[in-house]
Amino acid sequence: MVQLIVGNKGKGKTKQLLDKVNSEVKDISGNIVYLDKSTKHMYELNNKVRLIDVSQYMVENNSEFLGFVCGIISQDHDLQQMYFDSFLKIACLEGQDITGTVEKLEKVSQTFHVDFILSVSMDEAQLPEAVKDKILLSL
Repeated sequence: MVQLIVGNKGKGKTKQLLDKVNSEVKDISGNIVYLDKSTKHMYELNNKVRLIDVSQYMVENNSEFLGFVCGIISQDHDLQQMYFDSFLKIACLEGQDITGTVEKLEKVSQTFHVDFILSVSMDEAQLPEAVKDKILLSL
């Protein structure tokens, strides 16, 4: 399953994402990975959540990002959830249509039983129609 937390920059998406991951970690039996553009939120995350700073891995386009995500999944068979903060930035999708990437993440989710929760810096009205049904929270 892919879920989106959407809203323009500065609306509080990261706080919502952090609150969700920290509450989920108490009830989940598998592992959780949190992808971000830096390690800024390291101390706000529960220590059972693995934080990965995507900027350190030379991900330069959308395809490389999807390969990076699949690589993480292939290394952890207990992985249950992945959180993507600053999704447009870490997935190299700023100013681009996110539909294809979200659809691929949905296929990966169904195949490997990993849920994805994405923070997207975009107003709900700007989102493509194809992904609007995946909105968990609009700020």
